[in-house]
Amino acid sequence: MNYNRVLSIAGSDPSGGAGIQADLKAISACGCYAATAITAVVDENTVGVFGVHPIPIDFVKGQIKSVLDDIGADAVKIGMLHSSELIRAVKNALQPYGIRNIVFDPVMVATSGDKLLQDEAIETLKNELIPITRVITPNIPEAEILSGKKISCQADLPAVVKDLSCNGTVSVLLKAGHLTEDELTDIFYNAETDETIELRSNRVTTKNTHGTGCTFSSAVASFLAKQLPLNDAVRSAKNYINRAIVEGSGYEIGKGHGPVHHFYQFWK
Repeated sequence: MNYNRVLSIAGSDPSGGAGIQADLKAISACGCYAATAITAVVDENTVGVFGVHPIPIDFVKGQIKSVLDDIGADAVKIGMLHSSELIRAVKNALQPYGIRNIVFDPVMVATSGDKLLQDEAIETLKNELIPITRVITPNIPEAEILSGKKISCQADLPAVVKDLSCNGTVSVLLKAGHLTEDELTDIFYNAETDETIELRSNRVTTKNTHGTGCTFSSAVASFLAKQLPLNDAVRSAKNYINRAIVEGSGYEIGKGHGPVHHFYQFWK
C-alpha cells in the first residue's frame, strides 16, 4: 500500500493553530501522509506574533531535497516565505521534481494583523513562485496586495481572481472571510477549464479563526494528492474548513484567536 503524500513548506507556530502545525493536522485529518520543511521558527500564540527566526536557506533547501529524494510527494503546500532569497530557493528546490500539485497560500499577514512578509519579496512572489503553482489561495488583504486593487464587496471578487491567474495559467481560490456579508462566498477560478465557481457557506460567529488559511490550503493540497479533480478538491477542502470552523467555535483556548477543530471527524 502507498500513502497519499503531502509536503508542507512553511513556518512553525508553537501554539499549534497555524503554520506547519496546522498543516500537519489538516493533512492528516484529510487522509494523507504529511512531511514538512520548516522555513522559520515563529514566536507566536493566539494573541499575536512576537518574533520570526528564519531557518538558513540552504537548510530549508536540504529539508525539501531530503523529503523528496526519499519519500516523494503527490502534492506540495507552500505557506510562509518571508524573503525573496527564500522564495527563489524554494522554487529552485522544487523544480527538478516536476510536481504538478503545488498549492501556495501567500501568507503575508497573520490573523492577528501582524505582517509576515518583507515588502521586497512581494514582486518575487508574483513573478517567480506563483507562475509555477497550480493553485494559490489568497484572502482579501493578500489579494489586494498582489493585485494592487482595493476589494470592497463581493462583486469585486470575480475580476480579481482573473487578474491573479497569471494570464489564465494559475487557478485562484479567493477567500471572502474578510468581507462583511452574512453569507460567505469564496470564489474559485479554475484556470484549467476557464470557469469561475462560487463556494458558499454561512458565516460563523467565532473568534477561533487562527490558522484558517493554512488549514484550507493544506486541505486543497491533500485532496489533490488523493487525485481528486481540481474542482472537487477545492469543494471538498471548503467543506472541511467550514466544518472545522463550526465545530471549533464552541471551544475556549488561548486569550486571542483560537484554532479551528482540525479533527472534528474523529474526536470532540
